[in-house]
Amino acid sequence: MKKILIVVLAFILAFAMFGCQKEELQPTTEATNAPSETTDAPSETMLSGTVDFGGSTSVQPVLEALAEEFMALYPNVTITYNGTGSSTGVSQANEGAYMIGAASRNIKDSEKEYGMTEKVLAYDGIAVVVNPAVDVDELTMEQIQMIYKGEITDWSEVGGTAGAIMVVSREDGSGTRGAYEEIIGFEDELTADAAIAEGNGGVKSTVAENPSAIGYVSFTYLDETIKDLLVNGGKADVASVLDGSYPVSRPFMLIWHDKNLDEIGKSFIAFIDTDEAKVIIEDAKAIPLS
Repeated sequence: MKKILIVVLAFILAFAMFGCQKEELQPTTEATNAPSETTDAPSETMLSGTVDFGGSTSVQPVLEALAEEFMALYPNVTITYNGTGSSTGVSQANEGAYMIGAASRNIKDSEKEYGMTEKVLAYDGIAVVVNPAVDVDELTMEQIQMIYKGEITDWSEVGGTAGAIMVVSREDGSGTRGAYEEIIGFEDELTADAAIAEGNGGVKSTVAENPSAIGYVSFTYLDETIKDLLVNGGKADVASVLDGSYPVSRPFMLIWHDKNLDEIGKSFIAFIDTDEAKVIIEDAKAIPLS
């Protein structure tokens, strides 16, 4: 009987120990199956793709500088810009050839009928420029108007050395030309003798190569190859546009159809409102929004 009792007690003790071990292992098993608290959250999807912007050649240096920084932030994105003029920028954005179009003037009433979204990117001045050989440093708005209408034809009539004035203007559809003619006040009255140059770069090179030439370019194109004139006493620079002493200025506009904006377009529109973008705009000689 004692032997039987010992065997029974040993069996009960072994069963109890096994049960305890099973209970102790259970929490460990649950912990192994539980999600880890250190699991990383899904990373943000990087933008990727190619988009086309285009339009005003005045806006081009600014948008290309912004696009360069944007592409540095998103290496898998490629943004191309086609400098085709403001009117083309608007029409191609409307037709979807450009995701975002650019104009260096206010959007016309006829263009507003397209129902696109408009955004002011920055402001710009239009510099009245001459060849450095011209010994005139200042003109009034009235004198500029008379020169472009063909009513003043010699530099001696505005205080310079005698010599015929070579008038240089822009091609039809140019936002800079439209803004310049409207501000100066000679719409549809450009002298028939004017030389027509394509783009700001074309005007700049034409004026730089002709010692009696006068033209006009965006502030972003000013350099030592041409000379900018005071207009009504105001200098062609950012400070003078902001304080109102320089009268020849206009907006840089972006336009698009919301339905055509993909994630790249939406992110780019958000980017141009950042403080970083405003520094880039200013470095490109345009005037950022305050």
